[in-house]
Order: sequence, then structure tokens, then C-alpha cells
Amino acid sequence: MQRKKFLGWDAHMSRMKSVDEMRDELEELRALVNTLLTIIMEEADGIQSGSANAVSSLPERGYSM
Repeated sequence: MQRKKFLGWDAHMSRMKSVDEMRDELEELRALVNTLLTIIMEEADGIQSGSANAVSSLPERGYSM
């Protein structure tokens, strides 16, 4: 008698990645997140890159977009 396969854990076992592959992917995602956060923090108002016009009618300090 053959064992009946369920659509639960047994069905997903063959598709699971190895732990090493998941660690590699995690490191890549961490690097991507760090890069994106750096860009967001450095160019939050777009002025450093020159892509946004400076808002001259507002005070220079205490203003955040």
C-alpha cells in the first residue's frame, strides 16, 4: 500500500531551498536594504543629487519633506 501524499508539508519538502542558499539570499537582501536606506537617508529631499528644486520660502532648518 502506497503512502498517500497530502498537500501540506510533504508536498513542499521537495521544493525547499538548502540552508546555504537561503543564507546567501538573506545576505543579498541585507545588502540591498542597506543600500536603499543609505540612498533614502542621503537624498531624502533630493537636493544633493540636484533632482529637486530648493524650497526658498521655507526656513532652512526644521523642514523635512
